[in-house]
This record gives sequence, structure tokens and C-alpha cells, in this order.
Amino acid sequence: MERAQYYDMGDQTLWNPSNGASRLFMSQVSVYEAELGLPSGIGPMQADECQVDRLVFKEFADALLAWHRRTSHAVIGALSEGFVATVLVLAERAGIEVDWLPAGVADDGGLKGVQVPAAPVSSEGAWAAALRCKSRELGRFMAA
Repeated sequence: MERAQYYDMGDQTLWNPSNGASRLFMSQVSVYEAELGLPSGIGPMQADECQVDRLVFKEFADALLAWHRRTSHAVIGALSEGFVATVLVLAERAGIEVDWLPAGVADDGGLKGVQVPAAPVSSEGAWAAALRCKSRELGRFMAA
């Protein structure tokens, strides 16, 4: 049986996944830190525990959400959606309100994939609603 690891913010446990799920998540954290050029505020994992820095994590979550919203590359969107949903669950559990549409960001602006466009989303509201739904569903499987 796998041990659990703990993602804590202060005295509050946000998530305690198995070692396997935690290992995959932390690998993805590194990937998105590099992609965004920002620290996540998560970790390091030491003795099966890591702290999440609230302010750094909020900045990372906001930047990740903005990055995900701007991509129109179908494969990048599919690959990143689960990680984004996981980060949204952690943010919600931490009481962090993410910026779904930061000021000054156009609905159609930003990074565009040119090789494989994603299916068009009918509206910014529909995109946000779908991602919120995915995050809520995923949260049910993330032990706290």
C-alpha cells in the first residue's frame, strides 16, 4: 500500500495523494513552472510533506489559468486541462479566488497554437463553466 503525501498551507491539508499521484503532480509542477517562468509556491516535498506558499501559489494559479485560457492548440489544451483543474481544486481548498479573466486580457488574445487548433469555445463563460465543472468533479477524488 502506498503512503500518502501531504500538501499543506499552514496547518491546513489541501490534499494528501498517494506517492504515485504526488510524483506525477510534482513533475507537472516543474513543467509548468518552466513554461510560465514562475515559481509555483508548492514544495519542496520533504518527509512526505510540503508547504504551499499562499501568495506565490495564487500568482502561479492566476498565470496558469490565463495561459490555459489563451491556448487554442487542441493537444496543449488537452494535456494541460487536468493539471489546471488540479491546481484549481487546491486553490479553492486554500480559499484562493483565482482571476478567471484578468483585467486587460482580451477574450481572443494571447498564445495561439498554429498546428492543431482547438475546437472553438462558444464564449469565455462557457470555457470557464466547463473548467469549473471539471475541477469540481476532480475534487471529489482528491482526498484532503
